[in-house]
Amino acid sequence: MIRLSLAYLRDRALNTALNIILLALGVASLVILLLFSSQLENRFDRDSQGIDMVVGAKGSPLQLILSSVYHVDIPTGNVPLETVDLLRRQMGVAEAIPLALGDSFRSFRIVGTEPAYPALMGAALADGRMFAKPMEAVIGAEVAARTGAGLGQRFVGGHGMGGGDEGPKHEETPFIVVGRLKPTGTVIDRLILTRIESVWAVHGIEAPHDEHAGEDHDHAHEAGGHDHEGETAEEHAAHVSPAEVTSVLVRFGSPIAAVRLPGFINRQTNLQSAVPAVEVSRLLALVGVGLDAVRAFAVLLMLTAGLSIFVALLTALKEREGDMAMLRVIGASRAAIIGQVASEGLILAAAGTALGLALGHGVIGLAAANFEQLHQLGLNALAFHPGEAIIAAAALAIGLIAALIPAFRVLQSDIAETLANSR
Repeated sequence: MIRLSLAYLRDRALNTALNIILLALGVASLVILLLFSSQLENRFDRDSQGIDMVVGAKGSPLQLILSSVYHVDIPTGNVPLETVDLLRRQMGVAEAIPLALGDSFRSFRIVGTEPAYPALMGAALADGRMFAKPMEAVIGAEVAARTGAGLGQRFVGGHGMGGGDEGPKHEETPFIVVGRLKPTGTVIDRLILTRIESVWAVHGIEAPHDEHAGEDHDHAHEAGGHDHEGETAEEHAAHVSPAEVTSVLVRFGSPIAAVRLPGFINRQTNLQSAVPAVEVSRLLALVGVGLDAVRAFAVLLMLTAGLSIFVALLTALKEREGDMAMLRVIGASRAAIIGQVASEGLILAAAGTALGLALGHGVIGLAAANFEQLHQLGLNALAFHPGEAIIAAAALAIGLIAALIPAFRVLQSDIAETLANSR
């Protein structure tokens, strides 16, 4: 019966191909939406883990989060270096890690920071050591893989974070790779980390003479630390330094900080706070509206494919009613007849499902390879989602149901009358 079904499908090859393609498009659309939304949400969660608040220059809070946490946008501006010390003195702040952005190397961002940043992201050294002096750099796993950079290699950063190497180069201030990080599956895999003083030196900014500026300040925050809520950033800085940072990643040490600190920061004249969880929820809500519309269209496409299979089988069975009647005369059971017709629908559905799954993953792979921002978001064509099994089962069910209705109609026909009419 399977061989007979394949013969019937080959006999109407064009109709068979069109039905397979129509179903494949519906399956592929659902797979693309599923992979994109799930991987995007998972990546957002992984990259922001441990970061309770981001402080930066006034502007768009979402832009601040995208640029400082996910490194896929341009920063809102810079803030005085004294902002770091101001945050570390606030009660309830467990950790405040500064970031200095502005340059890149082969589309990978160079981030001035402290060793506490890779520790916060759960990154460990694969070989080498952590940066300790200006112009020393530690590269993420993806940076190492795609550039081939090894320990001791020197490279020159270029101005800008647009993803290309067309901008002016800082030839006079090369970096040297002193360490490589193990893969983490987070944004740090595609970053080049160095000291903040390195970023200042590249742009001709003299580092403050304060011996602890730009260093780790774990000792600066102790339990029961001093509360400077009434002090502004301008009042806090006795001597304003020209050195600046792009933003500060904050981890809370007590629940009360989550309530008090954002308002305190937003009252400063040149600062704003943004909470990753809040901004990402808003972004996903906005994206979700469009995804729901496309998802509904994909479901409609699958149902249309099912209707097309139904019409095609119904038409084909009308043309070969004599064949079905002859099969019953020579002893084919009702179950065999139903199975033969159902197998045609399942073969069509299985072929459409397989093609749709391959097409969906292929589109994700092509998009990640050709659009740098999608690649930076971590889209992976080789990752499979449990929801794909549900999509495949639904497609097979549509094909089976579309085939069973014509199959039962064949069984209700009169054998003698059918044979007489087919002479």
